[in-house]
Amino acid sequence: MIALTRIYSQLLLLQRPCARIWQTTTRSTICRPTPLHTPVHAAAASNTLRITGAPILQSRAFGLSACSFKYTDDFSHGGFTDEDEEDEDFIEDSEVEELFLEQVPKGIGEGQHRIFIVHPDVKWGSRKQYLTTAELMMAEAVGLVNTLDNWTVVDKIILSTKTPEKKRIFGKGNFQSLTEKIRQTAGITAVFVNVERLSPLSEREFEEAWGLKVFDRYSVVLHIFRCNARTKEAKLQISLAEIPLLRSCLRNEIANLDQQGGGTRYIGGSGETLLEVQQRLLKEREMKIRSALEKLRKKRHLRRSQRKHKEFPIVSVLGYTNCGKTTLIKALTGDSGLQPRNQLFATLDVTMHAGQLPSHMTVLYVDTIGFLSQLPHQLIDSFSATLEDIKHSDLLIHVRDISHPETVNQKVNVQNILKNLQIPDRLMNSMIEVHNKIDLIDNYQCVEPDAFPISALEERGLAELKNKVEKEIVASTGKHILDLKVDLSTPQLSWLYKEATVQDVNVIADEGSAIVRVIISTAAYGRYKKLFTCR
Repeated sequence: MIALTRIYSQLLLLQRPCARIWQTTTRSTICRPTPLHTPVHAAAASNTLRITGAPILQSRAFGLSACSFKYTDDFSHGGFTDEDEEDEDFIEDSEVEELFLEQVPKGIGEGQHRIFIVHPDVKWGSRKQYLTTAELMMAEAVGLVNTLDNWTVVDKIILSTKTPEKKRIFGKGNFQSLTEKIRQTAGITAVFVNVERLSPLSEREFEEAWGLKVFDRYSVVLHIFRCNARTKEAKLQISLAEIPLLRSCLRNEIANLDQQGGGTRYIGGSGETLLEVQQRLLKEREMKIRSALEKLRKKRHLRRSQRKHKEFPIVSVLGYTNCGKTTLIKALTGDSGLQPRNQLFATLDVTMHAGQLPSHMTVLYVDTIGFLSQLPHQLIDSFSATLEDIKHSDLLIHVRDISHPETVNQKVNVQNILKNLQIPDRLMNSMIEVHNKIDLIDNYQCVEPDAFPISALEERGLAELKNKVEKEIVASTGKHILDLKVDLSTPQLSWLYKEATVQDVNVIADEGSAIVRVIISTAAYGRYKKLFTCR
C-alpha cells in the first residue's frame, strides 16, 4: 500500500502543469547552493540567459554543462558585457524551476548524508582499469563526496571482484562480509558504490540487503551539478539527465508493487497501468525539455555567429576537473572577478573572459569543462551541447595538473573525449598542452618538449605561453601582419584601431602620415582597401 501511495503521488507531480513558481525554500531541502562569487554567476542566478552549452563524450570521461557569456574587457573603455537576453521567452523561468524541482530523484538531496564508500576492484576483463589504481579511484570518490555540503565519509573499503557484471557485483563471500561491515558501522545514512551506473536490479538488491539508500557515480555527480546549476540550460540539462534515475526509481517502485499483488492495476478505466502512465508522462517531460534545449542551442548558434562577426579569436581552455583552468584564465586576463576554488566541479557555468596578447590583440578565453573519468553515456548524452562551441574555437589549450598522480590517465580521458566530439584536425594538431602546478613539484623537469610548464597560481611561464597562443591564433585565423601607410588627416588610423590590432605607429611628420603595423583579418583588410584605397 505504501508503494502504491508513492506511485500515485509521483503521478500527480508529473501531471502538474508548469505554471506556478516554486518557492525558493523548496530548493533548500534539496541542496545548499554554492555562494555566488562573480558578476557572471549573479547574472545567471537572476535568470539572465547566457550563451550556454554542455559536454560530452565517452563512457570514461565527461565534462560540464552550461555556459555564461561575459566580456571582461579591462583594457578599453572600462569593459563591457554582452547582453544576450532572449528575444522571445520561449520557456518561462517559472517553468524551468518547475521542471528542475518537481521531480528530484528520491533520497539523494534529503538533508545530511554520512556515506560508506565501496569501490569494486575489478581484477581482470573489459572493466579492469589499466591506467589507474583502486586507491586513486577511491580517492576521487572521496573527493566527490567531500564536494557536497553536509556530506561526510564515515568509512570506505576497496573490495576485489571477478564478476562486476553480476547483480550483486561481488561474489557471495565478499558480499556477505561487506554487508556485515556496513551493518556494524554506526551512523551510516547511505552507501556510495563507486561504479559508473548501477542497474535498477542491483540498486534494489543492495538497498534491500543493507537497508540504506544506495548511490552510484551517476547520481552523486548529477547531484553536484544540481547544487551548482545557475543558468536555464544547466537546469534543463540536469532535469534531462535525471530522467534515467526517475525511470529506475519507477521500475523499483512497480517491482515492489508487483510483490504486493497490485502491479497490474489500471488507472481510472483508461486501459493504462500505473507503469504505462508514469512512463508516458516521463516521456512527455523528456520531449518538452529536449525541445527547450534545442531552442537554446539555436540561440547559442546565433550568439556564436555574432562573435565571429566581431572577429574575436576564441581560445577554449579545457582539462580534467580541478586542473587549474580558472586560475590560468585569471592569470592570463587579470580578471579579479574570477574566484577559483580548490574542489571538483567548482566551475559549472562556462564563462568567457577577454584578454590581451603581447601584440595587443584581443582574444576571448573560454573557461569550459571539467572532465571526470567513468561516467556513462546516459549522463553524457544529456549534456551533449555544451562542448559544441569547442569545435568552433580558433585554438584549444589543454591544461594538465602535472602534480596529480593520475595525470597521464587524465590526459588520455581528455583526448578520448575530444576524439568522440570529432574535433577538427586543425584544432587537434594545434592544441597547446600546458603542465600546470609545477610549483607543487620540487625541481620539475618537463620531459615533453612541446608542453609549456607553468604555475598559474604563481604566474610563472605565462609570457612564453602567451607568445605561443599569439603565434597559433595568427596562423589559425588567417590574419595578416602588415605595414600600412595611412593619411593622418583621414579616419584611417582610428578605423584600424577599431577593426584590427595596431602593434606600432611610426609618424612621418613632414608628410602628415604614419606607417602602422597591424594584425588584420582578410575580411577586415578587404573592407579597409574598399574604404580607403579605392576612392
